[in-house]
Amino acid sequence: MAKTFLPYAYLRWAFLPFQDANISIATHALHYGTAAFWGIRVTVTDEWNALFFRLDDHAKRLSRSAHYLGYEIAPEFIRSRLIEFVEMNKPKTSIYIRPLVYTSDLDISPRLHEIEKDFLIYGIELGDYLAADGVSATISSWVRQSDASFPLRAKISGGYITSALAKSEAVERWFDEALMMNSAGKLSEWSGMNVFLVRDGTIITPGVTEDILEGITRSSVISIARHLGYEVIERSVDKSELFIADEVFLTGTAARITPVKKIEQYILPADRPVFSVLKSYMNTIFSREATPFSHWIEEVKL
Repeated sequence: MAKTFLPYAYLRWAFLPFQDANISIATHALHYGTAAFWGIRVTVTDEWNALFFRLDDHAKRLSRSAHYLGYEIAPEFIRSRLIEFVEMNKPKTSIYIRPLVYTSDLDISPRLHEIEKDFLIYGIELGDYLAADGVSATISSWVRQSDASFPLRAKISGGYITSALAKSEAVERWFDEALMMNSAGKLSEWSGMNVFLVRDGTIITPGVTEDILEGITRSSVISIARHLGYEVIERSVDKSELFIADEVFLTGTAARITPVKKIEQYILPADRPVFSVLKSYMNTIFSREATPFSHWIEEVKL
């Protein structure tokens, strides 16, 4: 799929044209996966203003992820550069921004101490990451990493080999997405998103001890659902529960909130009352109507 990149990027502490933002083939992070990234969507309004969703939380999350690399980069610095990035690019449509911290040294030793690090930003125009009307899913043969061997609270780039294997396996089997179990055989997450189930009106999602990524969209949906009066339970989820769920949906920055139509050969109900309410409420927040979550939106003049 062709991507439209924004004209300016940020690299080595300066903004420059995207086509000039290049790194060496000997870059340490390229070989060892010693990088951490995050993604943030920016919606452009009819008045040509940019709406950030939970910008402060995204900046804090990347700062914490960088800590695993031995890299101290302040959330305030990340936040300021992201705003400058949007102001400089002046997008005319909704975009997805990818900030990344990485070991930029040209060294062959797999280490994190005494090694040069850098911070970069680039962006692309992005509409729906997944089909808005729903996706099909398979249970992956690949198992989600364990927090005992990998820092799952961070989006460390090296860990996404498992996600890539699971996603390709799913597509090669004619499904859209892959669900991964953890090493205990419990439901963990999708190839790059969090998972929710609905049973008898109760919303269920794997807890943070199930080797999941603590997604920002995930926490947003939980807060909204509880505000609307739904019971939300964070716990271990068995694979068999997927096949008797009333609704299943996924959440993520790129995917936003997307319903699931089919898991393996089981067709999920087409009626999705809980999902529909949550999706509608998320849209209300982005339309800047007054809600208890209005502070999640930050508007930047372009």
